Amino acid sequence: MGVWLRAALLVTALSFAATVVIATGWRDVPEEFSIVSMHVQPVLWLSLALLALLSPVLRRADYPVGIAATFAIVALTTVLMGHATDSVLGFGPAATDRNVFFALAGTITALLYFHLRGRALSPALTEARLQALQARIRPHFLFNSLNAVLSLVRADPRRAETALEDLADLIRVFMADNRDLAPLEHEVELCRQYLGLEQLRLGERLHVEWHADNMPRDALVPPLVLQPLIENAVYHGIEPSTEPGTIVINIFQARGELHMVLRNPHRPSAPHHSGNGMALANIRERLALHFDEEGRLTTEIRDGHYQVHIRMPCRREGAP
Repeated sequence: MGVWLRAALLVTALSFAATVVIATGWRDVPEEFSIVSMHVQPVLWLSLALLALLSPVLRRADYPVGIAATFAIVALTTVLMGHATDSVLGFGPAATDRNVFFALAGTITALLYFHLRGRALSPALTEARLQALQARIRPHFLFNSLNAVLSLVRADPRRAETALEDLADLIRVFMADNRDLAPLEHEVELCRQYLGLEQLRLGERLHVEWHADNMPRDALVPPLVLQPLIENAVYHGIEPSTEPGTIVINIFQARGELHMVLRNPHRPSAPHHSGNGMALANIRERLALHFDEEGRLTTEIRDGHYQVHIRMPCRREGAP
């Protein structure tokens, strides 16, 4: 989706730039742009569709072969669409030749853009960025978890000992190499352990509703994608009030996408209400690194609740 969107925006921008150059005045730009778009957009989308259909073959080819194939597909599509346009609107062969030239020029520009973007998002740089993002989460988690255990040391030493054992298990997970996608069931188990620690500290004030019976357990997700959101929900939605509050977690699959929806009470008057941004920005960036435009995080406040909704492609273990 991200490649399609970027290609469409780039080609449309080039079309507009060409329109500005060839137009005799600004009043002629809308009409000229509509004529240019009438030639460009069908070629663009048909070429993208053909490249998508041939992507399994092109992925196995060498890079120069893939480039040559892309040029051939774009040129052929331009000629075919030029003949179709000529038969309908009466443009001559010269227009088709000109369209092929501009189509190949646009293709070169797009390929250069994607080549530079690919180098900027090389695996080494992406992994380094993911490690940095993970490192920002760990101290915050450790601080909150230790607070939960410290609250029990004097009141209930035995429970504190059990909580420390659970905390050691959680820290072991956090210290692991978390750059790669992990099974969803591991993330859910981590969240349940963390909520167990918070339950020791908050007692009856914390209620949790899980709606995850039908979740795809083998779906692959970025590690620590849900736990920081639950941490935020506890800190901003439960802790500021002496009244009981409920955190609702809903995980399901729909139309090839994995959905995670988390809802907690919204307390705008709480003294430490502000500060959600770091965790949300962190997760958004990690979703983009893993899934590009197909990974999304949205938030909304409705009916006295703060809701976070994560969507990502539902990838399974063993799938390409």
